[in-house]
Amino acid sequence: MVLGSYREALSARSTEKRIQDVSQDGGIVSSLLCYALDEGIIEGAVVAGDPGDDWTPVPQVVTSSDEVIDAAGTKYSMSPNIFALKEAVRQYGLESVAIVATPCQVQGIRKAQAYPFSTRFVTDKIKLIIGIYCMENFPMASLDTFAEAKLNTTLANADKMDIGKGKFWLNENGEEKGLALKETHGYEQAGCNVCQDYVCEYSDISTGSVGSPDGWSTVLTRTDAGEDIFKAAIDADLIETKEMDDVKPGLGLLEKLAKDKKEKSTAECERRAKMGVRIPTIY
Repeated sequence: MVLGSYREALSARSTEKRIQDVSQDGGIVSSLLCYALDEGIIEGAVVAGDPGDDWTPVPQVVTSSDEVIDAAGTKYSMSPNIFALKEAVRQYGLESVAIVATPCQVQGIRKAQAYPFSTRFVTDKIKLIIGIYCMENFPMASLDTFAEAKLNTTLANADKMDIGKGKFWLNENGEEKGLALKETHGYEQAGCNVCQDYVCEYSDISTGSVGSPDGWSTVLTRTDAGEDIFKAAIDADLIETKEMDDVKPGLGLLEKLAKDKKEKSTAECERRAKMGVRIPTIY
């Protein structure tokens, strides 16, 4: 299965205006974290915090809905969220933690849970892993190049960044500037080229914009933990949903992109192997 194992696929969005106003797409991550914190399901979460004017993401431990909302929005350079897990557990003393992570980070977390020799009393505190769809990630120097050399602006002037409709978008004072994704190839993190996971297959619940209309997100529930929190948030009227068959472009586009990433990764691994380059075992 190109999307990994999952229970249900739905198009969804937050019903709360304060989340809609700051969310990247449907606000699903923020809604789930706010609900889990408000209901005492978790004591805190590790997220990519407010990057500031230079857009450099910093991992942040949040313990309230207000902090979650302040940190909302996608960052397109890697935030080392796993690094902050120990801080959440040992400095903050949290006994139940959620974490928002990319596919590569989720793989690391699952391996640490399976072999907790160096992470004792940390990984057992993780109660929920929310995965973000990710085709590729960019070093900060690459984002600077996109803004300055290709879009004639600076990251300091950016209000929001996004990827969709075949372009990398930078919003500056309400004006959207687009860069064709083909012009971003070669600027991504080197490890992205050998990663086969687009949809965070090992998370409890994964989400992203692909497959759903503007302002909505496509959600895949994967485990009991992910399914329980998602259904509870729906029952609390914090999230509204639509069947994937009822929306455009639909699940087929998500499946296509996930398949494309696996095929490109396999081809790149084979190319490197022929050169004698050792390829890390991911699965």
